[in-house]
Amino acid sequence: MGESIRITFKRKFLAGLIITIPVFFTVLVLASLFKFVDGILSPFFDALLDHHIAGLGFIAAVLIVFLIGIISTNVCGKRMLGYMERIFLHIPVFKSIYTAIKQLVDAFSPENSSSFKKFVIVEYPRPGAYAFGFLTKECMVRCQSSECRLKAIYIPTNNLYLGEVVLLDDASIIYTDIPIEDGIRIILSGGIAAPSKITESRGPLLQIPEGGPLAKRSA
Repeated sequence: MGESIRITFKRKFLAGLIITIPVFFTVLVLASLFKFVDGILSPFFDALLDHHIAGLGFIAAVLIVFLIGIISTNVCGKRMLGYMERIFLHIPVFKSIYTAIKQLVDAFSPENSSSFKKFVIVEYPRPGAYAFGFLTKECMVRCQSSECRLKAIYIPTNNLYLGEVVLLDDASIIYTDIPIEDGIRIILSGGIAAPSKITESRGPLLQIPEGGPLAKRSA
C-alpha cells in the first residue's frame, strides 16, 4: 500500500513538474524582460514625478518603439532613420556591433530579402549524418572553365545564433515545407518539435524513422 502511494505521488509530481517548469521559466523570462525595459526609462520618470510608478518606464518604451515603427513606414521617416543610421555607422565600435545585430534581426524578418528563405535538410557534417539548416543566399562561383551555382546554407551548431555556413549545390539540399518560424522552433527545442514526417516542398514524402537515418529521396 505504501509503495503504491509512493509511486502514484512520484508520477503525479513529475507530471506537475513537466507542466510547471516551462510556465515558471516563461514567467521568469518575461518578468526579467519587463524589469530590464522598465529600468531603462523609470529613473527619468522618477525624477520627473518625484515618486516611482511601476511599469511606467515599460509602457513608455513600448510607445517609443511603436512610434519608431510608425515613422519607419513612411517615406520621410525612412529617410530620416537612414540618415541617422549612416551617422551611427561612422562610429567604429558601434558600427561593428550594430551591423552584426541588424543582420541577425533581418534574418528573422519575412519582409526582408536577406532573411532565411527556406528550412532545409542537408547531409552534414559527414555522409549518413543529416542536419537542419536555413537557406540564406544563392552564390555564383566562377571556376577556370565554368560557373557553379551554389546555395549558402546556415547550419546552427550550438544555438540559433551560432553556426556555420556551407555552400552546396541544389542537388545536395532537401527543401522542406516547414515554415521558417517552425524551423526556428525545431532548432531551439533541440529537435523535439520536429515532426516525425517531413514533406519535401518539391518532391515525395520523407520519413525520419526512429533510431535510423533520414530516408533517402526517391529518384
